[in-house]
Amino acid sequence: MAKTVSQKTLKKSFFNWFFWNGCSQQAETMLGMAFGQSMAPVIDELYETKEEKAAGLQRHITLFNTESQVGSVVNGIAIGMEEQLANGVGSAESIQEAKVALIGPTSAIGDSLWVATIIPLLLTICLSVAQAMPGSAWIAPLAYMIIYPIGTCIISWNLFKLGYKAGLEGVQRFMVSGQLDKIMSAVTVMGLIVVGALTASFVTCSLNIDIKTSTQVFDAASQTYVDGVISVFNLDNLLNAVFPKIVPLGLTLFVYNLYAKKNWSPLAIMGVILVLAIVLTAIGFIPGVGAYV
Repeated sequence: MAKTVSQKTLKKSFFNWFFWNGCSQQAETMLGMAFGQSMAPVIDELYETKEEKAAGLQRHITLFNTESQVGSVVNGIAIGMEEQLANGVGSAESIQEAKVALIGPTSAIGDSLWVATIIPLLLTICLSVAQAMPGSAWIAPLAYMIIYPIGTCIISWNLFKLGYKAGLEGVQRFMVSGQLDKIMSAVTVMGLIVVGALTASFVTCSLNIDIKTSTQVFDAASQTYVDGVISVFNLDNLLNAVFPKIVPLGLTLFVYNLYAKKNWSPLAIMGVILVLAIVLTAIGFIPGVGAYV
């Protein structure tokens, strides 16, 4: 009789991965130990001897790394291949080769779809709700704490089952069909839109250099001229007339360059922003000129 993995074991393997995928992350094998923990109930069910179980666990605690949610498809594929191996089809080397081959695609898709798109989009919605409802702002973090884990679990579970049912060949056919490139392009565009919206909505930076002059202003109520002040030059108004929100965009690109290109730490970047805020605020005390960030 052919050996198969029960539904109970599939769920146990998935939840081992879903809840503990990052708990053993380290430099030597990255997520390898977590992957082995996920495969443990499968190995225990498919193999009988102590030697077979030890060999099965040994091949799944090697180097492995991916984006955990989308990467759950690899767990499903590995289970399907282990099931075949237990029935005398395939080899242990092919399982390891498949895992290594899928690290790149699942990491790229997962980071673009999940980290750069879904999480910022959900956070943007919740932040907007909190700003729009200051008296009930607690609803926004509560909604995030409910929607994010449940949505993540549903999507990851379905990808896990897809990998198990479709197998490596099914996933490979999908990749070479050109659909993957279309998904990646769409996800990239969506991610850029989300990041742009976040920059325009939540990054505040103003160079309110406002040069004013004293003049006589006609007061309609008293029908007399009184001393007043008018703006001669406002840098913010000038820049926003040419390119709205260009200063927040410039600050965002500056921070990105420090972090991604110059490898600055977040603490160092926050220090630079603090210094800029102090300098620009000090400029605001100059008579006739105001600046803040």
